[in-house]
Amino acid sequence: MERKNMKITRMRPLAVDVYSMTLAGDCRDVERPGRFINITVPGFYLRRPISISDWDDESLTVVFRIAGGGTAALSAMKEGTELDVLSPLGNGFDISALGDEATKATMPAIVGGGIGVPPLYGLAKAMTEKGLRPDVILGFNKSDEIIMEEDFRRLGIEPVITTVDGSAGIKGFVTDAMKDRDYDYAFACGPAPMLKAVYDLVPGGQFSFEARMACGFGACMGCTMETVTGYKRVCKDGPIFYKEEIKWQI
Repeated sequence: MERKNMKITRMRPLAVDVYSMTLAGDCRDVERPGRFINITVPGFYLRRPISISDWDDESLTVVFRIAGGGTAALSAMKEGTELDVLSPLGNGFDISALGDEATKATMPAIVGGGIGVPPLYGLAKAMTEKGLRPDVILGFNKSDEIIMEEDFRRLGIEPVITTVDGSAGIKGFVTDAMKDRDYDYAFACGPAPMLKAVYDLVPGGQFSFEARMACGFGACMGCTMETVTGYKRVCKDGPIFYKEEIKWQI
């Protein structure tokens, strides 16, 4: 983790109340998909944690939804604005074994719901760079909430889209699209009920959890969750947890 001054180089809307923001700065230490940054928004006491969607050595992109005054203020910031950022935070997804001889039979699925989709783009990109083409299943409530579909297509992946109201893709939830295939591993990010439903369908996987965070690096203990091996901090020990260590509270 490092405290950095990063400059907004692009801010654009993706859907109603959803924005993509690119920040320029040294990002060589991001390394793994699924990590996040913690942004100071002037005038607001707590930093805002936002998952990294994509990055290179000189910039990173995050996608966020307006959920209150802080993110509303962030969405209104102009290109050229400098922000105080803690980056990178969290553990990230581990794909080191994918594609190896011992795991060649593994059929992984990337499964995202709503604003949980953006960090999965970075994961899919990292997997395609290893020569892998995972199935990608993205769930939304309705068609006008769909984000990043074209981004996955540019990676050579045709994402399966589900909507609760049936206005686009398969009507229903991400699990409705998963039931026709016998996945043995999943990488998932989204709301807790979605994570639990995916968890129940696969023998193994890595699950990215959301939590209210104050510090973002494990000092305040505010995002602690219970696991089978004791209490862990979502920001420091996560946000990604393996299936075998998750203890559900819902």
